[in-house]
Amino acid sequence: MTISLDESFPRYTEHDPAAPIWCITPEIDGCFHRFFDTSPISPSGRWVGLTRLPAEDRMPEPGEPAEVVLIDLETGDAKLVTETHGWDTQLGAQVQWGASDEELFFIDMDVERWEPFGVKMNPATGERQELRGPLYMVSPDGRTAASPCLRRTRRTQHGYGVVAPDEAIPINHGAVDDDGLYLTDTLTGATTLLVSFEEIVEAALDADSYADGDFYGFHVKWNPQGTRLQFVVRWSPHGDESWSARRNNVITMRPDGSELHCAIPAEQWGKGGHHPNWTPDGEHVMMNLRLDGENMRLVSARYDGENLRTMNDDLVGSGHPSLHPDGRHVITDEYARGSLANEDGTTPIRLLDLEASEETRVALIRTLPDFEGDRRVLRVDPHPAWSPGWRYVVFNACPTGVRDVFIADLGELVG
Repeated sequence: MTISLDESFPRYTEHDPAAPIWCITPEIDGCFHRFFDTSPISPSGRWVGLTRLPAEDRMPEPGEPAEVVLIDLETGDAKLVTETHGWDTQLGAQVQWGASDEELFFIDMDVERWEPFGVKMNPATGERQELRGPLYMVSPDGRTAASPCLRRTRRTQHGYGVVAPDEAIPINHGAVDDDGLYLTDTLTGATTLLVSFEEIVEAALDADSYADGDFYGFHVKWNPQGTRLQFVVRWSPHGDESWSARRNNVITMRPDGSELHCAIPAEQWGKGGHHPNWTPDGEHVMMNLRLDGENMRLVSARYDGENLRTMNDDLVGSGHPSLHPDGRHVITDEYARGSLANEDGTTPIRLLDLEASEETRVALIRTLPDFEGDRRVLRVDPHPAWSPGWRYVVFNACPTGVRDVFIADLGELVG
């Protein structure tokens, strides 16, 4: 990115940031970017793809549309691309880029059948291709979308799939053979069930330990090379959807469904942990985890679960961490009600140096919104995400109580 952001966007200067930071949505409230594992910045560096909520002061209604918005980093203009019925409050419409600026992906939904589906659009021309399967994360080459069932995700946590009526949300009974991880070809639109929960349990878990409960899919992530998939599989005892009863496993596999492994088992996750991600080498999983049962640290393990270890023994793990390709710097955040948050609703954007055991507070910024909603589904998680060139970080926040999106230039901090 070579665009001068100072020419188009106001600086964020509160609490003495350690890096230049700009608000890129100063005139358009309610916008947020997707997640910490995909960059909302287009491959050319010119555009930022966002979701805009229909309202921030009330709970969402099934069938009401949100907006897919592009921010032009060259001119500062906001462009409405389209409306969509396929969205939820935390990851929006899963807005993300393919291999070029001509491939913008998001989800929409048929509100007569309450069936979500992926969309590939050329935002310059408006040309739109509707895919026949769901879309959570697109492979680095833009060729394949991976996803859980975006309706069933609500069975384990609200805010991450699509807003649909309760009666339209399917229920799984046990390790079913007709739900699991789906792949969709973005050229043909064809979709397949890559692996079912029945197959995952048979290959990677102890079936006897999970006999009396139900399985659902959650986060799906491609590694940067497009050679492996990571799938968070959740299990709850029959009739008990409480957090304390739930078991989470990080399952990995090849894109053809082979080499199924459990990288982080529920026995480890259950000690206290969250937010697994791929490391840049594409061979290791990282996450926040209390390996010793007490101290939250960043940990990593190979895709097959081998060599589970802490990445640093001193720095506190928090938020949504992702590792720079230098293997040294991690960008992460904190929840508005987390242990590193302040009573005034401000939270840090943290740059961690694993080699030096040092932390730089990139920013301190309010992330507690005016209205959080039931189950806090309208909370504002920063979800800091590296840009394609690994110099900039995009994150969500709400200094005025409503959603805005920010870009920080970390060029002087990461070299």
